[in-house]
Amino acid sequence: MTSPPRKAALWILWLALGVAAAASLLRMGFFDLPRVARGLANFGIFAGDLFPPETGNLGTVAGAMVETLQIAYVGTLLGFVMALPLALLATPTVFRRWVTVPLRFLLVVVRTIPALLWALFFVVAFGLGPMAGTLGIAFYTLGYLGKLYYEAFEGVDNEVLEAVRSVGCTRAQLLRYAVLPESANSVLSQLLFIFEYNVRASTILGFVGAGGIGFYMVGYVQLLQYRSLMTALLVTLVVVLLIEQASARLRKFFLPPPPQTLA
Repeated sequence: MTSPPRKAALWILWLALGVAAAASLLRMGFFDLPRVARGLANFGIFAGDLFPPETGNLGTVAGAMVETLQIAYVGTLLGFVMALPLALLATPTVFRRWVTVPLRFLLVVVRTIPALLWALFFVVAFGLGPMAGTLGIAFYTLGYLGKLYYEAFEGVDNEVLEAVRSVGCTRAQLLRYAVLPESANSVLSQLLFIFEYNVRASTILGFVGAGGIGFYMVGYVQLLQYRSLMTALLVTLVVVLLIEQASARLRKFFLPPPPQTLA
């Protein structure tokens, strides 16, 4: 049972959160009813201009979607190849603090920069095109997977680690025969998830000239070709749904089923 002081503190907390939300909505214009009404009307006009989708550009959009998938796939692969060893080195149950702390700080710095900004950096460095987008996805993946992986590695049962250490294994053998096998399910699950996410993120990178279907999307918006934009959106939706289905099947194939609970 909640004590009266704790109950009062919870009420004060909820009240403060509600006031903060209302103040934020007011500041952003959500209570400006004429503005909201105009926005809804404009959105209705925009939605009407999206239909029917243009079919003449389907070949162009499909080719751009293939490039987007290549960006997401190669970027995810490069990010994974960089993230796995760095996350292993950042595991405090295996390595000392003078190794883990700098690497964790590095991963925080990498993770702080969003994929779109990474892509912009690489557009400046390497020019327009899918290479910049791929590198942007790779570095975002490095920061994201690096954190999740070292947390998974750190969560390996100490009894398992001590059992492997007791037979005189080196650090490399400890990683090979204890840390990686114990966390393999998490490693695969997070890899599949970040690939799904990167397919979606890759569609946005075209807005900074990093290739893929997003390049055509921004062009259609600038030229007011909304029916062509709808075609690109529908193609993206279909591809994302197919990838989610494939990812779910891969998870069922590689990952063990959850334990059954007794009724």
